[in-house]
Order: sequence, then structure tokens, then C-alpha cells
Amino acid sequence: MDEDSARKGSPGEVLLAFLKLGLTSFGGPIAHLGYFRDELVVRRKWLDESAYGDLVALCQFLPGPASSQVGFALGLRRAGPLGALAAWAAFTLPSAILLIVFAAGAAALQGPVAQGVLHGLKLVAVAVVAQAVWGMARSLTPDRQRAGIALCALVLVTLVMGAVGQIGAIVLGAAAGLVLCRTGERSGDATLGFAVSAKAGLVAFALFVGLLVALPLLAGAIGDHGIALFDAFYRAGSLVFGGGHVVLPLLESEVVATGWLSSDAFVAGYGATQAVPGPLFTFAAYLGAVGAPPNGIVGGLVALVAIFLPGLLVLIAALPFWDRLRRRPQAQAAMRGANAAVVGILAAALYDPVWTSAVLGASDFALAAGGFLLLVMWKAPPWSVVVLLAGIGGVMGAVG
Repeated sequence: MDEDSARKGSPGEVLLAFLKLGLTSFGGPIAHLGYFRDELVVRRKWLDESAYGDLVALCQFLPGPASSQVGFALGLRRAGPLGALAAWAAFTLPSAILLIVFAAGAAALQGPVAQGVLHGLKLVAVAVVAQAVWGMARSLTPDRQRAGIALCALVLVTLVMGAVGQIGAIVLGAAAGLVLCRTGERSGDATLGFAVSAKAGLVAFALFVGLLVALPLLAGAIGDHGIALFDAFYRAGSLVFGGGHVVLPLLESEVVATGWLSSDAFVAGYGATQAVPGPLFTFAAYLGAVGAPPNGIVGGLVALVAIFLPGLLVLIAALPFWDRLRRRPQAQAAMRGANAAVVGILAAALYDPVWTSAVLGASDFALAAGGFLLLVMWKAPPWSVVVLLAGIGGVMGAVG
């Protein structure tokens, strides 16, 4: 099959392919990339291994949800703009709908059994975030220089709370990478070959930056919570490097530190997110649905669109220019440092709010440690750990 015919397809074909993935892809962004490869590279042969690897490298370089960006780009390559939208919607909406439904029922969950289940979900979050820290530290901080950058980032975000500390850690990590991380594996010479013009890329980048600047000004001037909600989730989606788990501290600073949502509701929702397939960024749908008005379906959709939009805009902006940029050693060194800083940010989030709100005694510690070992050593699927710890939490609530 030649390259041109391999790219041609219909939005309907893309929709069905990604709906299957959206209903079955458990395990987080790295697992999602494996599902994509099996379904679209090996089975359907939409593109070859080299092109797929190059696309994954691009999306890991950019801020935003890497697996969703890869899916959006695959839909774009296969069936144009409508294919891109079909891929995003089919992969994202199944889990988003489930989490909005969970948000609707969460407020009604009362009594010791229900509270025990919610506490079990918070312990799931401890295990899952610990697994993410462990895995990312092994791959992104393999040497003393990057381990040191991660430690400095952890200290910075602990001392400087909120988005300021997190953004500062990423910027300083990239700067440190330029000096300390000049050696490492070099990117290949393959090209992506997307039919996105430089003009379209520049327009997307201007829209990305314009919204990032204008939304907080508009929210402050009008005082409407709906605009403030869109602004908060757009900003969080704009600043995430390293995958879905890393959005946790950014979202916590936007919705918990501001008083929009309690820490208990936040961590319980994050635990529930582990039980559904699809991208971890759909956690935003739960947060928008369970918070202050506009909430419910409208709030969930506002938060969902807002958190995904910046990553998709910056992907479109990068496509025409990536092949030239990625070969530059300076860019690769800066991203090594930024990725190491991400590990430190996530390690800080593991302690607060995840650990401090969930581990209240020795039995909680034992359950969280058991969940972590099931994920890391026994390679248990995350949904099974969710069911197990939520069930144990319910039993403990009933007998306690």
C-alpha cells in the first residue's frame, strides 16, 4: 500500500476505530500508545512504524495529553480535519460521560459504605500516582543531573505553591537541561509529512497564546464563573508536560486551592478516573460537573473542551515546523531538563494533596502499598485495583 492511499479514509472510519479504542483503552497514556500501535499501525496499517514513532516523539515534546494528541494527529492524517475531530471525540467522550455520571451520583453518596468506597478511590489515587512517579523517574531521570533537576523542582513547588511554582520549575528545568543535559539519545531523521501549512500553524499558535493571555483578563473583568472555569482548565491544559498524571497538581491548584472543590471530592474523582478507559484528562469533566455552577453536563463539557483545546492547538502549530526543530541538540537538551522537572512536580503532588488526604492510618498505608505493588510488580490493570480498593473501602466502612 502506498503512502497516499494509506492516508485516505473517511471520518466515519476514524470514528469507529477510535470509539473501539475509547471503550477499551485502560492503563494511562503509555498504554494508550501501545493500543494505538496495535490497532492502527499493525492491524489497519494507517502508517508505518517510523512515521508512528516520529509522531509519538512530537507529542511527547509538546505540552498537553500525549496520547490524545497522537490520536488527533492520526485522525487528521487519515481523514483531514473532520477525521481529527472524530478521533478526539470517539476516544474522549466515553470516559467523560462516565465521569459526569459519577459526579452526578457522588453528591448523593452518603452513609458509611458509600464513604468507605470514596475513601477506597482516594487510596487508588495514591497507588496510581506513586506508580506514575516510579515509572517516570526511571525513564526521565536516569542520571545524576536529571535526578538533581527533579529534586530542585520538588523543593521549588513545595516552597512556592500553586501554578507559579509549577511553571517556574518547568522553565528552570528546561534552562538547566540546556547546561546539564547535552548528552543523550538523539532523535532520528524521519519526517511526519502532515499537510498542515505554515500559515495554519501560525494561526493556531496565535490562538493558543491569545486565549492564554485573554481568558484570565476576561474572567477578571466580567466575573462570570463559566469563563473563569474555562480559563482555569485551559491554563492547566496549556502547562502540562509529561502526560495525564502531571495535570493533577495543576488542577488541584486551580479548583481546590481556590475553594471551588473540596480536597476529598477532588481525590475521590481522580480515583474514579482510573476505573474508566480513555485519556486521564477526562478527569476535567468530573471536576467541571461536580463544582460550582455552571456544573452538571454543561460544566463538565466546558472543562473538558477547555483542557484539551490548548494541546490540540499547539500540536497543529508544531506540525509544519517540528521536523526542523527536533534535530537541534539545544531543543532536545531543554526537553530533557523539563521532563526531569516534571518528575519532581509529580512527586510533590503525590504527597500533597494525594497522600495527605487519603492515608490517614496504618491500614490505609497498607492498602495503598498493596495497590502500588499490584500495579508495578504484578502488572494488574488499573480498573481491577480500583474495584478491589473501592470494595475493601466499602467493607471497612460497613464494619467500622
